[in-house]
Amino acid sequence: MTDTNKQLADYVPEFIQSLTEKGRSPSTVLAYRSDIDQLLSFLYERNKTLASEVRSVDLENFRDFLLAQKYTAKSTSRKLNAIKTFFRWMKDQKSIEKDPSRDVSHPKIESSMPQFLTEKEYRSLRDYVRGDVRISAMVELILQAGLRISEVANLKLESIKKDRLIVESYATQPQREVPLTTAAIAAIQMYMASRPQLPKAVHLFVSKNGKPLAVRNIRAAIDRYLQKAEMPQYSVNDLRTTFMVENLKRGVDLVLLSRVSGHKRLSTTERYLELAQIKTSGSKQHLEEL
Repeated sequence: MTDTNKQLADYVPEFIQSLTEKGRSPSTVLAYRSDIDQLLSFLYERNKTLASEVRSVDLENFRDFLLAQKYTAKSTSRKLNAIKTFFRWMKDQKSIEKDPSRDVSHPKIESSMPQFLTEKEYRSLRDYVRGDVRISAMVELILQAGLRISEVANLKLESIKKDRLIVESYATQPQREVPLTTAAIAAIQMYMASRPQLPKAVHLFVSKNGKPLAVRNIRAAIDRYLQKAEMPQYSVNDLRTTFMVENLKRGVDLVLLSRVSGHKRLSTTERYLELAQIKTSGSKQHLEEL
């Protein structure tokens, strides 16, 4: 039975718990919580606090508000996905009679080629982060090993081996092994020399009190260094693209690169051939050091 007097915020903890029980990755759960909290703030400022009060037009206004605040169409669409999942869940739980998000359309996303840093640019970024050993290690793991930012955040100490690391399975991604270049190993060792000595902290990258760093905090920190390096046009995701493009240019085998990157289909990796401006991949069976 629906409760027309129940606050919208009261449904959030149970919804977040349902995501965890379904095996959603910690980074996804955090992102969904952040997106929904952002919506709640928007609605509360407009005196809408009850779940029964929310209408499609309110969600359309939120979508348009995000776009006006310079969120990209892709980011806005991702936030809208979280919101739609939330309201579908409430409808399935019979907490609301009608899903107000059902007919809310996503913003149109213009297709564009991914960006990647030139050798001069990623070397410049490396110079800027050198004084921050924690961020430096993160940047190297993305540039040298092609890790996703969520994978960097979730790395555990036990996953770091002598010359490789283990990316644990999560969501629909199976576990995989990633070889480490000399530069990546050196960056990790330098960070470990100053990492807080906290026996109970199992993650590689932690705060001073031993808590694992959130994806959004890592993204914000690297974005700040991109700004300092006068490269505001790039994002953290472009570092992974740089890894892909540089290795293809240097003759690394496509199948090896696909496996190391965690692509489910070889066709996903093949798309980077055009970006690297080559027609066929090489046959090297090791990653190249950037």
